[in-house]
Amino acid sequence: MTTSISDLDVHPGVDHPLLRDLLAVERPLWTARQLRDLTATVAGELAGPLREVVRFDPGQRWWTRLALTEGVELWLLSWMPGQGTEPHDHGGASGSFTVLLGELAEEYRYPTGPIRSARHRAGSGIGFGAGRAHQVRNLGAHNAASVHAYSPPLVPTREYASLADIPSVIPPLPAAPHREPA
Repeated sequence: MTTSISDLDVHPGVDHPLLRDLLAVERPLWTARQLRDLTATVAGELAGPLREVVRFDPGQRWWTRLALTEGVELWLLSWMPGQGTEPHDHGGASGSFTVLLGELAEEYRYPTGPIRSARHRAGSGIGFGAGRAHQVRNLGAHNAASVHAYSPPLVPTREYASLADIPSVIPPLPAAPHREPA
C-alpha cells in the first residue's frame, strides 16, 4: 500500500487535532508499546466522540476504521454479550487494544507456549508483537467497545480451529488493499 502521511485517512466522527498529532509521527512501523500507548490515549482522551460513533449490532460484531496511515491502522469495535472472534493471528503485524466500555475476555498463545487467559476491563489495554494468536470475546452481560491498532496496516488475519492449532512460527502475510479487523 502506498499511503503517505499527507493522505492521512481519519473517520469524521473522531477527526480531532489530538488524533492527527498522534498519527503525524512519520513511523513506518509501530512497536507493541507504541500501539498500546496509541490505543490507550485514543480511548481515554477521545472517549466522548468514540461513544458517539460506536454502534451495537445484535447480528454481528460492529467495527469502523478510525484512521489509517502508512504505518498504522486504528479501529473501533463493539461487542454485545456473547459476541467474539475466532482464534486468529494478525498475519505478522503487531497489535494492541484498549477497552473503552465494558469488559473483554481474551485467550492467547505464543507459538509453542501454553494457552493463557486474561480479562480486560474499561481503561485497560495490551500491546502484542507479531508472534501471538488470540481469541477475544464479550462474556459479560453488558455491551463492550474497544480501540484496536495494527502495524503494519492492512495485514490480513489467519483463523484457526483452536489456539492449540497455531503453528510453531507465525509467518508474515502481505498487506491487502482492504481488510476487516479481528
